[in-house]
Amino acid sequence: MLSRRLLRVKVAKTLYAHLKSDSDNLKASEKYLVESIDKAYDLYFQMLYFVVEVARYAESRIELAKQKKLPTYEDLNPNRRFVDNAVITLIANSDSVNDVLASRKLGWANQHDTIKGVYNRLIETEFYKNYMSASVSTFTDDRKFVEEFFQWLEDDEQLAEVVTEMSLLWADDYGFALFLAIRTVQHLKRSHTEVKVLPKFKSDEDLDFAKRLFVKSLVDYEDNQAVVDRYSKNWDVERVVFMDSLIISIAIAELTQFDSIPVKVTLDEWIDIAKYYSSPTSSNFVNGVLDKVVAEFTEQGLINKSGRGLL
Repeated sequence: MLSRRLLRVKVAKTLYAHLKSDSDNLKASEKYLVESIDKAYDLYFQMLYFVVEVARYAESRIELAKQKKLPTYEDLNPNRRFVDNAVITLIANSDSVNDVLASRKLGWANQHDTIKGVYNRLIETEFYKNYMSASVSTFTDDRKFVEEFFQWLEDDEQLAEVVTEMSLLWADDYGFALFLAIRTVQHLKRSHTEVKVLPKFKSDEDLDFAKRLFVKSLVDYEDNQAVVDRYSKNWDVERVVFMDSLIISIAIAELTQFDSIPVKVTLDEWIDIAKYYSSPTSSNFVNGVLDKVVAEFTEQGLINKSGRGLL
């Protein structure tokens, strides 16, 4: 399921795009936000099914080898452990997976070279060789191999680049989609006849959270920027990059508009996001400014938290 962290990042990117384009169409940007969230969930299914495509390519290689004029013993008696992997077969035959692929028009059509490249890199890995050479194969072994496959893909920069080229909305979602695929595989059992896919959201409130946070951040952007400017005077101007101030502005909106989210959660989330999406020193700057904002706003009664564990 899509985490609040991912939703926050989507809000930040949408606000960035809105401001940089000088757009005055809030509805259009809100629609873009929802679309980018939907596409992140799409990528989960896209990556989950990728192992099926690689296994099918492997099977096509086996069939071609059998058709040689002088096939070897290995050609006629191939090791089918990968192509017959029980977990891969379960994913391939899953209605819950295939229905989404069909309805959202997802898949790996026209990506033959990509699949071939991944397969050629895969067969050179130690975890693949160990799996294929094992004397026995259980469902647990099959599941572990698929988990390792997705973990291995996390470092495959070539595939990550292809994914981004397939959709710009998938930029930075690659690793998270693989994480969801791994979680899905970890819960599969031999007795299962269907893949239990993860829901899009943990809570029905998550999409509303993202949309409200975007709208509040945009509507109050100038006021929040004035706060950022006031607390940035003691910092080197060169260190105050646009993304830093944008992140702080959204964090202020979250601090003041969402009374059920603890202050510590908001600070930790946005400071961590700053580490990855702004400059190397951004987290220190964001942390320093937000600490002062929290102190001031709490004293003025502008931050009010309610609920168990928030007071």
